[in-house]
Amino acid sequence: MTTNRLKAFLDANGVKYVSIQHSPAYTASEVAASAHVAGRDFAKTVVVRIDGRPALLVLPATRRLLLHELREMFETEEVKLATESEIRDLFPDCEVGAMPPFGNLYGMEVHVAASLACEREIAFNAGTHTEVIKLKYEDFDRLAKPRIIDLVTT
Repeated sequence: MTTNRLKAFLDANGVKYVSIQHSPAYTASEVAASAHVAGRDFAKTVVVRIDGRPALLVLPATRRLLLHELREMFETEEVKLATESEIRDLFPDCEVGAMPPFGNLYGMEVHVAASLACEREIAFNAGTHTEVIKLKYEDFDRLAKPRIIDLVTT
């Protein structure tokens, strides 16, 4: 898998970032630990379908979503997690579970937890289970144009 799309996008927009290589890790908390990033600063990307449309929810690695609360927040019963097959189709150049939070690169809306928006820097999977990108939150905000929401998590 390649991270060329993401890096080319960041480079084209003049973003300064750090690429961190690490041993294979699959859960957000494992990746954060492998890359020596605090869990509250590691942006976990979750793919959902809201009224049938794919969207990204970005939250700290230390938190878990409550789908019933998302349904209330989006005022719809149609909120569900995307399947692995759907994720493969939506992110053809990424390993499943290692999607970056830049939904705009894949034609999706991005919703980010307010707690991440308060961080100076965030880190996230770069499309593989062995690389993390770390950059200023303000650069993420400028490029991904996420909707900041008060995600209900546990």
